[in-house]
Amino acid sequence: MRLILLATVLMVGTTGCGGASQQQLPTKVTGSVYDMMTHYLEPAADGIWGSAGFVITEDGEVDLQPTTDEGWFLVEHAAVVVAEGGNLLMLDGYAADQADWTEYAKGLTAAALKARAAAEQQDADALFAAGGEIYSVCRACHNRYMNQPGG
Repeated sequence: MRLILLATVLMVGTTGCGGASQQQLPTKVTGSVYDMMTHYLEPAADGIWGSAGFVITEDGEVDLQPTTDEGWFLVEHAAVVVAEGGNLLMLDGYAADQADWTEYAKGLTAAALKARAAAEQQDADALFAAGGEIYSVCRACHNRYMNQPGG
């Protein structure tokens, strides 16, 4: 009797879980693509770019890489934001189309995940390379869409 009850509970439980995964979750963007870029993606990307490479000043070369665990964590955080931003850009309401836009968004996520891994490993060279990949994806997408009517 207990075995039958247990089997019934398991069947009902797994059936309920399976049905829930088939449902589309309702999503609605909360602003324009411009809002997404300026308030979400750009500040996070700047956090990555501002922590990679070096700058030359009157006083000499200044290394931009973080020097503390907290600094590296901030870069990791920024990379997670950019990676998820790529996913968000594929939502209806942000996505300009399902072709090039989707590929750029996926490329942004992939490059940002490299930046996250670099930050986790505190690898300044890998972070610099990943930051370059993020820049390249951003530039390519901007070249494709910002010069379009309504872009």
